[in-house]
Amino acid sequence: MSGNVSAGSEPIPHSEQDEAGLYRIVTGAALGFAAALLLVVVPVAFLLVAAYAPGGFLSLQQTGLLDAIGLLVLAGAILFLLSLFVYRRAFAHLRKVDRRFLLASVLCLIGTIGFLLVLVAAIVLVGSAGSLESCLSGHPSHALTCLRSGQPLGAYTGLVGFWLAWLGGVGIVLGLSAGASRFKTREVGVGAVFYAILLLALIGPFVALVISFPGVQYLLVVVPFLSLLAPFFVYRGADPLVP
Repeated sequence: MSGNVSAGSEPIPHSEQDEAGLYRIVTGAALGFAAALLLVVVPVAFLLVAAYAPGGFLSLQQTGLLDAIGLLVLAGAILFLLSLFVYRRAFAHLRKVDRRFLLASVLCLIGTIGFLLVLVAAIVLVGSAGSLESCLSGHPSHALTCLRSGQPLGAYTGLVGFWLAWLGGVGIVLGLSAGASRFKTREVGVGAVFYAILLLALIGPFVALVISFPGVQYLLVVVPFLSLLAPFFVYRGADPLVP
């Protein structure tokens, strides 16, 4: 059990639904880790290098940079969509034996719809990268304004998709918190906390697309670490419990 159950504690439930739920939690965490690399870590690294070394190898005016970022976001969004779907299936199994997972399952379904909309917005970004590069002129805070003027469908689709996906993230936090309690694993609980902090941290960079404010660059540095730590701890806590 990798030390997840203390002496004298209640035995961990091992019904068929529990085993299926645990397996899917592990799979969702693995997919979430891979998604974080493509959706958050690498794109943010590109943007930070472009912002702090505008005359260097990467630049917001450089042809193809936004294309590359858009493709990474698209691939990462697909992986995160799969992660969210697998988490939802985990909570759907577990709600049959524990009603605490019902709300988590519903919110993850809403988040799945949101990420489908994010995928649509990412496709629009890839298809209109050239015009967006000219509009941005090196200012990331103009991104939403440029999208509204050049690709209003993509802008509003991405806006709605972000918040629906954010609710899906809340579902993951609730489901993992209930899972940590049910299966007596601290690591999964830590992963849920990191997911919760990540959701709060994501609000800042998103708002910065509309209104520039000081300190947002620090959130951009924190988000990649949180996006990796959250699924890492979930995987570490749940994997030893899978029969």
